[in-house]
Amino acid sequence: MKTLFFAVAMAGAAAITTAAQAQNYPWCAQYGGSTGSPTNCGFSTYRQCMADISGVGGFCVRNNTYRSQGGPQHRVPSQ
Repeated sequence: MKTLFFAVAMAGAAAITTAAQAQNYPWCAQYGGSTGSPTNCGFSTYRQCMADISGVGGFCVRNNTYRSQGGPQHRVPSQ
């Protein structure tokens, strides 16, 4: 009985979960200031990145692999 309950619970949990996706953010913290130093590209704003490196050293750079999730950009026609 316990095995059946466990199997049903696991099947239900698997049915309602979604696939995990990596987050993509526009700012990266480069810790330590050298090329081989650890990097964290998990910041939405420059201010968040600067707060993270405050006191530990490093610098913030734009994430060159960032892709906006807003969809295609449309230009407003000139009048």
